[in-house]
Amino acid sequence: MRTDMFQQILDDLNSSSADVEASALISTDGLMIASALPSGIDEDRVGAMSAALLSLGDRAGTELARGKIDRLLVQGEKGYVIMTSAGGEAVLTILAKPNAKLGLIFLDIKCASEALAKLI
Repeated sequence: MRTDMFQQILDDLNSSSADVEASALISTDGLMIASALPSGIDEDRVGAMSAALLSLGDRAGTELARGKIDRLLVQGEKGYVIMTSAGGEAVLTILAKPNAKLGLIFLDIKCASEALAKLI
């Protein structure tokens, strides 16, 4: 039941904008909880990388006196990877197109991460 609710939130996030290509909810230890990823993307790899990057981001925020991080953003030539916490136990990872309107996506991500955090 809860898994279906996680999946619905991810599906809604993916359909909220044409700029969002994929999303996944991952435990902080790197295990996939729910995903809306295209075929050909390895869920285990996405999970492990998301957990590792969020951990490094948290450490960088602390070590560089930036405080608690809100999100991590990786910009590549083919688009963005955006990660944010979804409660204390999970990470929401989004793949977005290179010309994405980030302000709108950040708003959608915030709403989705808050909804997911309430369910975890």
